[in-house]
Parts: sequence; C-alpha cells; structure tokens
Amino acid sequence: MTESGRLVVALSREVVLFDPETGSQEALWSAFDEPATSRLNDGKVGPDGAFWVGSMDGRPEREPISRLYRVTGGDGNASVKADGFRISNGLAWTADGRTMFHTDSRGPWIDRYDFDPETGGVSGRKRIRDLDEQSGRPDGGGACDAGGGAYWSAGVSAGVLNRFDRDGNLLEKIPVPVPAPTMPCFCGPDLTLLAITSHRQVPGAALDAAPLSGGVFLAAASVAGAAVHRMRGGV
Repeated sequence: MTESGRLVVALSREVVLFDPETGSQEALWSAFDEPATSRLNDGKVGPDGAFWVGSMDGRPEREPISRLYRVTGGDGNASVKADGFRISNGLAWTADGRTMFHTDSRGPWIDRYDFDPETGGVSGRKRIRDLDEQSGRPDGGGACDAGGGAYWSAGVSAGVLNRFDRDGNLLEKIPVPVPAPTMPCFCGPDLTLLAITSHRQVPGAALDAAPLSGGVFLAAASVAGAAVHRMRGGV
C-alpha cells in the first residue's frame, strides 16, 4: 500500500497503483527487459519505502533467470538488486529494518541480507537454510517477529508454517488445515494474529481431503509481528 492508500499491485509484467475507492489504476513500472517466459511474482514494500518485487521463470524447468527488483515511487525507477533465481519469493524485513529475508521457492532456500533502510542498499548475503519438499518449500514468505526478528515461511509443499531464527534454525513448525499454504501476514490491532493464504492447485485426492484449500485462515500467533510499510514518493 502507498502512503495515500492506493494498492501496489504486481501484474504479470508491470507494477500498477490501484485506487480501491475509484477503481482506477496507474502504471508505475514495466518489466520490459524480462525474458518472454518470465513474469513478476512476490512483492512487498520495504522499510526504505520502495516496492521490492521478484520475477519467476514460467516454464516447467524453472531456470535460474529471475531477478529481484527495487521500484521507487513517483519516478517508477527500477534497479536489479539480485538475480539468478528460479522463483523469487518470501520477502520480509525485521522490525528495525536492518535485515531482509528472501527465498527461492525452487532453490529451495532462504537467504538473509544486511539492509540499509535509508538507501535500500543490500549487502552481506548469506544462505541460512536449505529446504525440501518434506520440510516445506518456501512460498510467498514472509513475515517477521516484532522482537527477535524470527522469519515465518509458508511451507507450500508440506502444509505447514515454519518459523526460523535469523540463522535459519527451526523454532516452530505449525500445521495448517490445507496442503498448500502460500503466505503468512501478521494482523489485528496488536499484530498477534496470523492471516494465512493458500492455493487450490493440488492433486484431486488432496483437494477432496482438504476442501478449504484456496481459503484464507486466521490463527493466533505465539508472538507479535513486525509492522509492514507503505510506499513513499508521493504515490
């Protein structure tokens, strides 16, 4: 969301600003230099007030050709901050804005970066966890605790939420009532609730056993979450 209340939306190949009051939308940036087989994927506003969004290879083989972009408000300028991903995903920042987490759903792994909340600079990239189908490939990440900076990850292949400390050690594994959770987000007046999205693209037998697949679920969290940010730049 922007400071003015518009929604920042990543479409297949462009980022737009959508006004929920009027239904109007304004183009902000186009991913014109992405390969024809790629599309934009997970995105989130960072502590620097910019919109961070990654791409993914849309082909079944998921080649490591995808990028992570930083898109600024107002001018719509974009810069590539990292590349070489199959499916960029799982963006989240610690409450102090000085650590960023990012995942590749087909790596599958979680990386941690040092983050400058003033400039949007990233450095010190470190692989903190490798994952697999059984432990839960990291889908649309990404939420952090308010205090200790632990990272919550939707294990889309295992029907769980995984909570890791900043070094990648597993703190909690929380079952969810569907096989494919896709995103956790802290909500509520004190950020102690978790909203969890999911998808329905699962085998028929799994869908029969979990007919609520594709739903959004609400659960009490064991800790309070870090607040999210709004896009700056007069948008």
